[in-house]
Parts: sequence; C-alpha cells; structure tokens
Amino acid sequence: MSAESAVSPGRDEHYIRAFRRGFRNWRGQRPFWAGLFTLLGGIPIAYLPYASLKLGHMTLSMATTAGAGSLIIGVLLITLGFTMWFQAAVRVFAGVAAILLALISIPVANLGGFLIGFLLALMGGALAVSWAPGKSVAQPAPAEEPTLAPEPAEAPVADQWDDYGVAAYDTNNEANGGRNSAG
Repeated sequence: MSAESAVSPGRDEHYIRAFRRGFRNWRGQRPFWAGLFTLLGGIPIAYLPYASLKLGHMTLSMATTAGAGSLIIGVLLITLGFTMWFQAAVRVFAGVAAILLALISIPVANLGGFLIGFLLALMGGALAVSWAPGKSVAQPAPAEEPTLAPEPAEAPVADQWDDYGVAAYDTNNEANGGRNSAG
C-alpha cells in the first residue's frame, strides 16, 4: 500500500469541521432549539395514544377516544417545529401556535403526552417567540483622520429670554408664572 493511496486522517477531519461549521452557521440563523423542542414535543403526543406495551402475554394500550385529536395535535407540532427551522420569518406565529397546541393537548391528548410532550412543546413555543436573529458583524471602516469641528458661536444673551423675563429653556413647574401645562 503506497502513501498516495492511504487516506490521511487530517483530510477527513477537514470535511467534518466544514460540516460542523456550516451546521453551526445554519443553526445560528434560525430558532433551532425552539424547533427541536417543538418537534420532540409533538412525538409523544402523537405516539402515546397508539402505542401498546407488551408485558409477557398481557398487552397494555392507551387507546382512547383522544386518538384522533392527539394525532392531529402531534402532527401539527412536528410541522411547526420544521416551520421554525426552515421559515424563520414566521417564528412568532409558529411559537404562539405551538404554545396553544401544547395547552390544548392537556385535556385532549392524555395529559399532553404524559406531560412530556406538553412541556417540550411549551418550551419550544416560548423559545420561538423570544428568539431574535443576531446582528451580522460589520467590518470596521478604515480609520480616517479626525477633523476638528468648528466651535459654535455663542448665542446673544437677549435671545435666551422671553417676554416675561423667564428663561425660555426652563423646564420646571415655576416657569411661565407658576402654571404648568396640565393646569
């Protein structure tokens, strides 16, 4: 085996670093954690009413009349999670909708997926509403030599006084004969 045919570990590491850097940039431009929590909150809400657990020969299932409602709420929460990732402009709408669906899931979907889905969806909605895009780092302008501004000329003393002999720029209650604007 020659040295040219062997794949060096540094070469593969570069692609991993490039992928991680690209993912970090993508994640920073959208409410990533809000979408993840909302998506993860929808999974137990949609899954638990249809799940069955086998213990030996005994089957436990949570099949209730809330199955259709749970499925709809869970699928909507998963869709809102993806919406937060790929349409960051509607993050406030998606966050408010996720909070409302999480609250509705308590009575409809087996206590919101046994409170697991409820808490995850509620946290994801709150993160989406509170997320704000970061400001891009601007390149500093090249330094210019500071120029001295001309000094302002002093105003004549006669222009500072109104007809009543009270300073025109006085802002306290005693101005204008003791009357203020509310009285």
